[in-house]
Amino acid sequence: MHRLPDRAILSLTGPDTIALLERTVTHTVAGWAEGEARYGALLTPQGKIIADYIAHRIADGVLIDVHEDAADDLMKRLKMFRLRSAVEIMRDEALVSAIDVSGVPDPRTPKLPHRSIVPAGDAAEPLPGWDALAISAGVPEWGRDYRAAEVFPTDINMDVMTGIDYRKGCFVGQEVASRMKRKGLIRKRTVRLKGEGLVVGAELRAGTAGSLGTVTSAAAGEALALIRTDRFAKAIQDKQPVTVNDAPAEIDGAPWLIAEVKAHLEAKADE
Repeated sequence: MHRLPDRAILSLTGPDTIALLERTVTHTVAGWAEGEARYGALLTPQGKIIADYIAHRIADGVLIDVHEDAADDLMKRLKMFRLRSAVEIMRDEALVSAIDVSGVPDPRTPKLPHRSIVPAGDAAEPLPGWDALAISAGVPEWGRDYRAAEVFPTDINMDVMTGIDYRKGCFVGQEVASRMKRKGLIRKRTVRLKGEGLVVGAELRAGTAGSLGTVTSAAAGEALALIRTDRFAKAIQDKQPVTVNDAPAEIDGAPWLIAEVKAHLEAKADE
């Protein structure tokens, strides 16, 4: 069992824990069974991600597995939204996030290993090669691909990784997030790509479509990049190859990305 790097654990306990999360965060809390993990985030009122996390339901509350650099800010903001609710919120230094074959599935994708929250003494040194594993699975992460208030949930594919419940009663930033969803054409997405010259900050280009976006993380010949989906659609329409640092690069055509490219092309045809 290996500890996951750069993670911290927040403990939320008390009778109003679920009610607090119901009105603040993006993921659903309905029917949340003990032992189940869910992926979600707290947003700014403008709809950008303050911190995303994986939350584990426990008997008397919730344990939140979040990037260590985002933990204190997330805790402060949840305490602010707590008001008079009966919820105790604290950072639990005695617990760590770990890869655990007997743990729960990663709610973002089955391509990543099971994980759990365990006493610090039960987990070995940080798992080597985690970034390469997450990049290969197509999963962007806070601290590596983005930081607080830089991206919208759809920019990092939260909606296709079970991270947003658009039908729940409310959450901070819901109006903006829902409006982006209703528009039907998502402007930016994080995609997985393969190729040479894949370094953080490198620009993706495609002939007449111009700049598609930039690489946000890279490891072992694979990378994640935040791109403009409309420009990617134009590149496909014009049969222009994607390059990074003048070398060919191949974008993974996930089913949801193919569907969005098709929607962009159909919208362009209707103009």
